[in-house]
Amino acid sequence: MERKHRLLLAAARAAVVAGEKIMEIYAAPETEWEVETKADHSPLTRADREAHAAISAALAPEGLPLLSEEGAHEAYDVRRTWRELWIVDPLDGTKEFLKRNGEFTVNIALVADGSPVMGVIYVPVRRTLCFGIVGEGAWRLGQCPAALPDSWEGLTAASERLPERGDREGFVVVASRSHLSPETSNFIDRLRATHGNVTLCSAGSSLKLCLVAEGRADVYPRMAPTMEWDTAAGDAIVRAAGGRTVRADDGEPLIYNKEDLHNPWFVVYPA
Repeated sequence: MERKHRLLLAAARAAVVAGEKIMEIYAAPETEWEVETKADHSPLTRADREAHAAISAALAPEGLPLLSEEGAHEAYDVRRTWRELWIVDPLDGTKEFLKRNGEFTVNIALVADGSPVMGVIYVPVRRTLCFGIVGEGAWRLGQCPAALPDSWEGLTAASERLPERGDREGFVVVASRSHLSPETSNFIDRLRATHGNVTLCSAGSSLKLCLVAEGRADVYPRMAPTMEWDTAAGDAIVRAAGGRTVRADDGEPLIYNKEDLHNPWFVVYPA
């Protein structure tokens, strides 16, 4: 098995295991979720921590460094020497998790020389797995089994190739359910002036990037703060599906494992 296929399968299995940990907590609201508030005022729960631990353990045999939202962050002088690394958000959409609306994901990306080369996004409530390798393609597996196929060929054969080729009416814009900034609203207003019939599709977490990769949306503008682990997996899947994620200011692709882990404002386009 090629190395890239082995790594993608490892990431997919790690995401599913983390999703199972999250669902054990999500399905038992009467238990203690241990909700804390981080320095940036975002929430942290037991589900975040357990998902991080599960992913760290699952990916450890691959021997690559891991940059996780919920893990210890090495100094940039160390990180800059990493040619390859995993960038992980164990529970993307913790606010959606707490709202119990199901719109949260597990994000795992492999980044090489600053570019996302493969990504996995798992949606625990829907048991849906989106994945892709840049240069090979992107796929979606619905009703994902707990035990994934043990080969790359088996995984892709069980999955649907992205983007979808169905028709849709009008111009569809994806926006954040929790972070619709005035600048993003202005961007959408300009699209309305150009395209007329614009449909706004709101979604939480990295589901927005999945919608673009799937071909179900025409653009996802994000003029609000995000971190690298919020986008790396979805960016990889979008690129694998033939789309692009670019800076809003100069149109250049996003770069990862930077000294400052904040993303610039960006816009995502499908194939």
